[in-house]
Amino acid sequence: MRGVISAPQPEAAEAGADVLRGGGNAVDAAVACALVQTAVDPLMCGVAGFGTMHVFLPGVDTGAGSGAGGASGEGSGSHRVLDFHGRAPLAVREDMWADLVRGEAEDGFGFLLEGAVNEIGYQSITTPMTLRALDTALGRYGNRRLSDLLPPAIEYCEDGFQVRPHVSAYWNEGPVWGRIAHTEYLTRFEATRKVYLRPDGRVPGVGDAVRNPDMGRTYRRLAEHGAEDFYTGGIAARIVADLERGGGLLSAEDLARAAPEETEPLWGTYRGHRVSTNRPPGGGVMVLEMLNILENFDLAAMGHNSPEYIAVVSEAMKIATVDKDTRIGDPRHFETPVAELTSKEYGARMAERIRGGEKTHVPRLNAAGGESKGTTHVCVVDGQGNCVSLTHSLGRPSGVVTEGLGFMYNGCMGVFDPRPGRAGSLAPGKARFTAMCPTILFDEEGPWYVVGAPGGTFITMGVLQSILNAVDFGMSAQESVAAPRFCTTSDTIDVTNRILRRTERALRDLGYPVRRSPLSFSFAGVHALRRTAAGGWEGGADPGRDGMALAVWG
Repeated sequence: MRGVISAPQPEAAEAGADVLRGGGNAVDAAVACALVQTAVDPLMCGVAGFGTMHVFLPGVDTGAGSGAGGASGEGSGSHRVLDFHGRAPLAVREDMWADLVRGEAEDGFGFLLEGAVNEIGYQSITTPMTLRALDTALGRYGNRRLSDLLPPAIEYCEDGFQVRPHVSAYWNEGPVWGRIAHTEYLTRFEATRKVYLRPDGRVPGVGDAVRNPDMGRTYRRLAEHGAEDFYTGGIAARIVADLERGGGLLSAEDLARAAPEETEPLWGTYRGHRVSTNRPPGGGVMVLEMLNILENFDLAAMGHNSPEYIAVVSEAMKIATVDKDTRIGDPRHFETPVAELTSKEYGARMAERIRGGEKTHVPRLNAAGGESKGTTHVCVVDGQGNCVSLTHSLGRPSGVVTEGLGFMYNGCMGVFDPRPGRAGSLAPGKARFTAMCPTILFDEEGPWYVVGAPGGTFITMGVLQSILNAVDFGMSAQESVAAPRFCTTSDTIDVTNRILRRTERALRDLGYPVRRSPLSFSFAGVHALRRTAAGGWEGGADPGRDGMALAVWG
């Protein structure tokens, strides 16, 4: 087997599989997949987005060959997390939106401001990081160059792609609990309307073809001039000029400073498995914290998705959510007690609280609910055992497209806390918390489970449940990501429509508010790879996200 890949978009998964088939490694395949994702899911991700790439390279020579890694083998035997979080522009002030606050999203994903200035438009944009990070990953760990991997994305830009059901559902979603309608991302600005709207002014629906020749030309220029053109060259000049005209906060200095950070993984254990994930301001702390709490319970004996199981896991989710809101932030600007939150002792104390019947309260400011889904993911394992879990996003998209460039900018400013003095408050150059948590579990033989997800604040909760499904209940990769999920990021337990109604009634009898989604698959879009007992790998793709897992042979 040359490898296996799982992603929410069939077109992107196929592009990554083709790279594996052609001899590329897992990093090459992940980048090829990500680039196609920017073309066929352009409100979920883009070159002007942000994310986290978790890379495990068990000792093969990743630097040899024609790629940008060089012949020295740099990166061999390494295990790293490449963080490329969007950072607030240098022009921001901590209190600049303090008098505009209307409320907070119930799921913890952002604040509602007068005029939605943090949700849409030029002031919602943080530093575009994705392109720099993908190029950096190829240089450090890959065997291919950016110019080698752009052609499939260019083809989808120029020839078009068919709108899939999940894409259409996102694009056509109306206003939800105080947030703007998603259609505004496509309709507010003229340059964006030119790219996306049909001739009759309609937002595309399922099966419609969408072409973006401007983005195709941008990608052709990047293939010729390299990623640096985006940050300090000709493309950068066009970006800065447009953002200045639109009243944006981002400057040429912000662009030039944009660079990913390579960090060591954050480690924990769960029932005999070593767990590696990402550090703050990513969501890995929450994953380890919840696993440490739940390790104190016999979850398998409770029964999968039983009332007792959902209640206990929900309490762990609430405890981690409160800690996230108050104690986790960008380590450059906020001291996060990572050692304490990820310790077995802390997990045991929190477990005792749950056993004692204490229900954790999750404070929210004039809460309004709803899930953000503006993110995507890819998992790859190649034939040499290299593993990649990559989550990248636009956050909530800004709706802004620079005339002639084609791509949309991120809208990540919406999650910063507009109230001064908080863990997530605004500061120049600061990254806001993100629930992204690309994670790898190891057993005594090596990598065993590679997982990640899109889904706003629901990402950590979806990844957690897939790990529990695989470890505690022995599920396959596909079963682990497709089993019915629930999510508790407020005082209410949200359940998908496949959670039994008698279970819902039992939870209400225990004193929990329960809210049922009409969707069968919701609360993140989890994708995973699992090593089988025979030593091969299998993939799982969340059925709610239109994607697929592909094995590559020969």
